[in-house]
Amino acid sequence: MRLKITLVVLLISFSIGVFAQNVPTPKAHFGFDIGDDYQLANFSQTEAYFKKVAEASDRVQMVEIGKTEYGRSQPMMIVTAPANFAKLEQYKEISQKLAHAEITKEEAQKLSIEGKPVIWIDGGLHANEVVGPHQLIETLYQLASRDDAETLKILDNVIILLVHANPDGMEIMSDWYMSNEDPKKRNQNIPILYQKYVGHDNNRDFYMNNMSEAANMSLQQYVEWIPQVIYNHHQTAPAGAVVAGPPYRDPFNHVFDPLIITSLDAVGAAMINRMNQEDKPGYTRLDGSVFSTWWNGGLRTTPYYHNIIGILTEIVGNPTPYSVPLVPSRLIPNNGTPYPVTPQAWPFRRSIDYSVSLNYAVFNHALRHGDELLYNIYLMGRKSIEKGSQDNVTMYPKYAQAVEDAFRASNKGGGGSRGGMPTELYDSIYNAPANRDPRGYILSADQPDFSSAVKFMNALIKSGILVEKATAEFTVNGKTYPANSFVVKTAQAFRPHVIDMFEPQDHPNDFLYPGGPPIRPYDAAGWTLALQMGVEVDKLYEGFEGPFERIPYGEIQTPPSKNLANGSGYLLDVRNNNSFMAVNDLLKAKVKVYRTSTSVDGLPVGSFYVSGGKKELEIAANEYGVYAVPASMPKGATQIQPARIALYDYYGGSMPSGWVRWMLEQFHFEYQLIFPEEIDAGNLKDKYDVMLFISSGIPSVGSNGFSRSQPKAEEIDDKYHAMLGNFSAKESVPQIRSFIEAGGEVISVGSATDLAFHLELPVEDALVEIGADGKATSLSGEKYYVPGSVLEMHVDNSVPINYGMGDNAYIMFNRSPVFKLAPSAANKGVKPIAWFGEEEPLKSGWAFGQSYLKNGVTAFEAQIGKGKFYAFGPEITFRGQSHGTFKMLFNGLYK
Repeated sequence: MRLKITLVVLLISFSIGVFAQNVPTPKAHFGFDIGDDYQLANFSQTEAYFKKVAEASDRVQMVEIGKTEYGRSQPMMIVTAPANFAKLEQYKEISQKLAHAEITKEEAQKLSIEGKPVIWIDGGLHANEVVGPHQLIETLYQLASRDDAETLKILDNVIILLVHANPDGMEIMSDWYMSNEDPKKRNQNIPILYQKYVGHDNNRDFYMNNMSEAANMSLQQYVEWIPQVIYNHHQTAPAGAVVAGPPYRDPFNHVFDPLIITSLDAVGAAMINRMNQEDKPGYTRLDGSVFSTWWNGGLRTTPYYHNIIGILTEIVGNPTPYSVPLVPSRLIPNNGTPYPVTPQAWPFRRSIDYSVSLNYAVFNHALRHGDELLYNIYLMGRKSIEKGSQDNVTMYPKYAQAVEDAFRASNKGGGGSRGGMPTELYDSIYNAPANRDPRGYILSADQPDFSSAVKFMNALIKSGILVEKATAEFTVNGKTYPANSFVVKTAQAFRPHVIDMFEPQDHPNDFLYPGGPPIRPYDAAGWTLALQMGVEVDKLYEGFEGPFERIPYGEIQTPPSKNLANGSGYLLDVRNNNSFMAVNDLLKAKVKVYRTSTSVDGLPVGSFYVSGGKKELEIAANEYGVYAVPASMPKGATQIQPARIALYDYYGGSMPSGWVRWMLEQFHFEYQLIFPEEIDAGNLKDKYDVMLFISSGIPSVGSNGFSRSQPKAEEIDDKYHAMLGNFSAKESVPQIRSFIEAGGEVISVGSATDLAFHLELPVEDALVEIGADGKATSLSGEKYYVPGSVLEMHVDNSVPINYGMGDNAYIMFNRSPVFKLAPSAANKGVKPIAWFGEEEPLKSGWAFGQSYLKNGVTAFEAQIGKGKFYAFGPEITFRGQSHGTFKMLFNGLYK
C-alpha cells in the first residue's frame, strides 16, 4: 500500500513537472523577463502569450469579453484547477444566486460551501501605469507553472479572472516607448490619449459604461461572474512609499453595507501582512494616501455598491530606472505606514514581484475565507432586499445636522441619553416618514425625452440592476402610466447602486481641522445620474405592483418602435436629445430641415420641421425613439444647415475634448480636430463655422500660455506634427477674435471660458473678494469650496442655444467658473443665458459657502462683430453623462 502511494505521488510530481515545463516562460516568448529595465511588451505580444499559455495549460482558459473602442479583442483568462473547469457554469451560477440573494438563508449557506470564491485581478486600465499589465503577465505565468503547495491549494479552491483592462492603451504606450532604439531616450510622452476617446477617464466610466471596455468588464462583474473581490492595479504610490492599498481613509458612502468596510479591513490586513512577512516595506494605507471609498464610478469603487469588495493599489515602478525619494515624514512608522521604505534605487522587476505577492495575498485570503466571502455577499444582498421592502432612513449627515439644529432651536439642555439630547429628537428625524428612502422609481414612457430615459436604464442594466418594464397601462397613486414605462424597485440585492443613481449624495463637511481648508474628495462629491441625465422620475414610498415583467439581467433596451404616421411634413421635438441624431441623418441625406420660432402643436420653440426624408424618419421612429408628428410648415421657421465644426485638442490629447468627440459621433455630427498651430495660422472662418473649446487647454490671463511636454518635430512621425504647438494669448487669441468677428461662433465650456477674459469681454470672476488694497483675490477654501457636485441653475430657454431646455437645469459643477456681468455688458452685446438664483443651488454632493454663488451667472452669450461667443461655466458635457445639458452644445452646431 505504501509503495502504491509513493508511486502515485511520484507520478503526480512527474506530471506537474512536465506540465510546468510546457508552459512557455515570458522570456522565451517576449525575449526578456517581465520587469527588465527598459523593456515593455505591447498588447499584440501579450495576447499571443496569453494564447500560448492557455493552449499549454489545463489550468487556463482564455475568453474574449468584447471588443475595444479600436476593435481589438479584450481578453479574460479564467484560471483554476483543471477539475474545476467541468463545473465552471455551476460555480458561476452559484456566484450569481448568492449575489442576487433571492434564495433562503439555508440554501445560501449550502451554496457558500459548494461554491468557489471568484477573484478578479486586472491590469493596464491606465496605460501609462505600466506595472499593471506586466504584473498580469507574470501572475498568469506563475499560476500556470508553479507547483508549490500554496498555488495548488489556491487553484483547487478559487476561481481567478485575470482581465486586461485596456488593450488599446498597452499597444499605444508600449509601441511608443520601445520605438526609440536608445533605451535611455525611451519615454511615455505619447501624442494621443491611451484610450481612444477618454484616456485616464476610462476609470471614471463604471456607472455610465459609455466606453466599450467599461461595458465589457461591467458585464462580467455585475451580470456574468459577480466576483466577491475585484482587485484593480494602478500606479503610482505617494512619494516615499512603494504601494498604497486598503483600508482607505474616510469618508465612505452612506448607502453601502458596513460589511464592505470591514471586509476591506480583512483583505487589507492579508495584503499588508504578506508584505511584512516577505520583508517588503513601503505599504501605506488609511490617511497615508488620498484614496477613500466615497465615490462611485471607478473600476474598484463601483463594486462597493454591488456588495463586492473593491481593492485598489497604487504602486511605484517604471522600466526607466526609478528611485524611491527621501521624504522624511514617511520614515516615521505609524498606523498608516507601519513599515517604511528607505530611499533607494527601485528596479522595475521589484514592483512586479510586489504585485504578484499582493495578488497571492488576495488569493490566499479567498482560499482561507472562501465560504465567508460567498456567504457575506449573500448577507449584504439580503439586507438590501429587506431595506427596500420596508421603511428605511439612510443615516445621511444632513439628518445628524437636523437633530443638532432642532436641539439648539429647542433651547433645551441635557435630558437624554444620546449625546445629552432628548431621545424624541432622534425619533422626529430618523423615524420621520418624509425622510424615508423610496421603495421604487417609475420612468414614464410618455416623457418628452424618453430616449434619454432608456439610456439611463441601460446604464443601470449594464451594471447588473434589476429593471422591470410595464406590459400594459397601469396606475399608481392616482397617476396613470403607459405601457413600456420602466420600474426600478429598491428591494433588490444591488440596492446601494440603485439609491446612488437616483438619490442625491450627501457628502460630509470634510476639513483638515475646524475652520481649516477642505480635504479634496478623491473624485466627485456628488454625481446623481438621474439628475445629470435630466430624466423625469416618480419616486414611490410605499410598495406597489403592476403589469411588470422583469428584464433579463444585462439585456440592453431600445425605445419602443413606432410606425411613421402619414403626413406631408413633420415636427421633431427638440426636447428629445435623439432628435439631433435624426436631424443630422436628414441633413446628410440633403433633406431641408427648419427650426420653429414659436411653440407649435405643443412642441417648444426650436423644434425641427421637415417635409421629406421619410426613410430617415422611419429609422428615427424605429431605432432612436424619435416620433415625428405630422404638421404643416410653421410660420417663421428658419432653414438650418450643418455647421463646419472644429473641436480643439492638443498634443497628448484632452480628455474633456475626447468625451465630446465621442458625443458628436454618437449623435452623428461631423467635425474636425483643430490644434494650436492651425489656430495660429489664421483664416479660420474660411474652414469652420463653429469652434468648440471644452475645459482644458486655455491659459489663464497673465500666464505665458497653456503648454504640455512635447517632443521636437524631428523626433516623431510626420502624422503627429500637426498636433504640436501651444495655445497662447499672443498668437492664438487674435485669430479666435478674427474668426468670431467674421461671423464665426465659439462655444467654451468649463475652464476654457477663460477665453472671455482674453477677449476682454465685460465680465468678471464672481468668486473673488476685494482686499483692503482694492485688489480681487480668489476665495479661499476656508470660505468657499465646491468640488464635483450636482447644482441647479435657472435657464433662459428663449435663446436659441438653450432651445429645448426647461426653466431650470441640473448641472455638473466641478469648481467651475461663475461670472458677474459688468454694468456695460448689455450695451456691449453680452447677456446672461443661465444663472443661480437666491436659493442655495446644491442638489447632490458638497458645496461649502453657497452664499457666494447667489445670483452668479453660469452662462452667457456675447455678440462680437458678426459672430457670437458662448461661455458655459458648468461641465455641460461632463464625461458623456450629463445628457440633461447636451442640448446647450448641440443647438450651437447648425448654421
